[in-house]
Amino acid sequence: MTTKRDTSRVDIDKTRTALEQLGLEYSAQALGDVLTRVVKDDASPHRFLDELLGIEAGRREERRVRTSLRLSGLPVGQTLDNFDWSFQPGVDRKQIETLATCAYIREHATILLQGPPGVGKTHLAVALGVKAVQNGFSVAYYRLDDLLHAMKQDADVPPRRLKGKKYLKSALLIIDEVGFQPLSRIESSLLFRLVSWRYGKGSTIITTNKSVKDWPEVLANDEVMTTALLDRLLHRCHVFNIKGRSYRLRELEANLK
Repeated sequence: MTTKRDTSRVDIDKTRTALEQLGLEYSAQALGDVLTRVVKDDASPHRFLDELLGIEAGRREERRVRTSLRLSGLPVGQTLDNFDWSFQPGVDRKQIETLATCAYIREHATILLQGPPGVGKTHLAVALGVKAVQNGFSVAYYRLDDLLHAMKQDADVPPRRLKGKKYLKSALLIIDEVGFQPLSRIESSLLFRLVSWRYGKGSTIITTNKSVKDWPEVLANDEVMTTALLDRLLHRCHVFNIKGRSYRLRELEANLK
């Protein structure tokens, strides 16, 4: 004899199987718990459906963010929430938080973070990259040396045939550590090609220890190329000149005490 409890169990299993067949794996996993809650609360069928689909949407979004962060190459653990604003009071927190809305990406604007080593440039760049991923934008993070290596491999290929490359197609490209070593003429030309191709198509964040006036010495002392590159970078650009103590030196000083 089949009991009511057995029949309910069969019905739930049938519904779970249907959800799995439709690709709603998170809804299938949560079905039993959600059903128990709404029955206990005598809730409406509408609430049951809302809760079940809400779990599915939320878990899918979490999976998307995790996957996108992994593919972006962004270093782990650097967010706006753990940036020490009190240690760098010169950084305009409101301006950074406004940029975290990602309106600049929609406008294909640039962010230039200038300052000496250790003042938090990379942390801010990565944190804005994380915000971009959370807002649904594709992001690619490169240290300059790694980016140059990738571009050298593609040096003989026209940019129009490189549209699938992450450093060209991403909505936001982050180039870290520009200026620590001067570039050769070939490297400077490749960087110029990249900036020119992305101009008006995507956003770029650059961290550098050089002020704009010192960029010619970075780009093979080529004044013409530097002027042309900066003309594109600085059009619709948010520039931050970060001055202050080094986080890393602060930690070293603390350890020596």
